[in-house]
Amino acid sequence: MEEKRIIMDDKAVGRAIARISYEIIERNKGTDDICIVGILSRGAPLGKRIAAKLMELENNDVPFGTLDITPYRDDKTDDIPQDETDISFPVRDKNVIIVDDVIFTGRSVRAAIDALIKRGRPRSIQLAVLVDRGHRELPIRPDYVGKNLPTSHSEVVKVSVTELDGSDSVAIFLKEQQ
Repeated sequence: MEEKRIIMDDKAVGRAIARISYEIIERNKGTDDICIVGILSRGAPLGKRIAAKLMELENNDVPFGTLDITPYRDDKTDDIPQDETDISFPVRDKNVIIVDDVIFTGRSVRAAIDALIKRGRPRSIQLAVLVDRGHRELPIRPDYVGKNLPTSHSEVVKVSVTELDGSDSVAIFLKEQQ
């Protein structure tokens, strides 16, 4: 893949996380009864940052966990690795905010909802994404969006996070023609 362009740098990613955090507080009238669940792999560090920002703003510890959606994906049927979910708190009757890096078709979010509901019945499930690139195949819409980024099917959106990649950015690449 050849890089097309950087859409968000580290400062823009930081501003998007702060804005999403403020919107979560506003919509939920504070941080009581909410928890953050980040989808592995890049949704997890973004979710952890949102949980930390909520703690900073509201001085209230917001439970954070990670969700492995691999066993719930509809495109994986062979050799599914062990579920690496780490949610050490009950989700029952909580307002759960699922965090992911990019929403595209909506299939990953559907898998996340299935995985989450298997652990209890939340009061509500909300969705926060850093990038919404459109092209939904399922009727799923994020509640909190860092950046709307219309793309074509021939483009790939790559989110980099410091925790996994050494820096924060969002870039668009062109798919290699086969």
